[in-house]
Amino acid sequence: METAWVYVLCALFLCVTSTEEDQKIKFKPPSKPVRLFTEEELEKYDGTEEDLPIYMAVKGVVFDVTKGKEFYGKGAPYNALVGKDSSRAVAKMSLNPEDLTPDTTGLTEEQLESLDSIFEGTYKSKYPIVGYTASRILNPDGTPNKDFRPEDQPHFQIKDEF
Repeated sequence: METAWVYVLCALFLCVTSTEEDQKIKFKPPSKPVRLFTEEELEKYDGTEEDLPIYMAVKGVVFDVTKGKEFYGKGAPYNALVGKDSSRAVAKMSLNPEDLTPDTTGLTEEQLESLDSIFEGTYKSKYPIVGYTASRILNPDGTPNKDFRPEDQPHFQIKDEF
């Protein structure tokens, strides 16, 4: 009987140990802290400097799109979208200079749905988030926007962004 208890205790110990190790393996700490970008700071990451990463913002979220350099790098087809928040252009699937803005005012429901779909299916699933645009959470004078509530923003889901 005593031997049976020893086996049970050993089995329980092994279960607890493997569970703790499994949890350690599954936990992945963030690789880099995220930061807040002003429009001027974001412009530096437009793909023209070889030694800098390439950043693009959509819906105020800044993504590192460097691994897509063939699409976003200097002279690449979508280079116009980088170094800024190009939410409107993404929604309209446009490269027109007047669409290279975060302003989504006046877009159709279909365009807004397209923006959400591309934001979730392309950018959030493929590229790491490195920060947020300052205009998303600050007042024009640089003070914190105390009224900003991400969950109240149109076509914005906070899920795993904060």
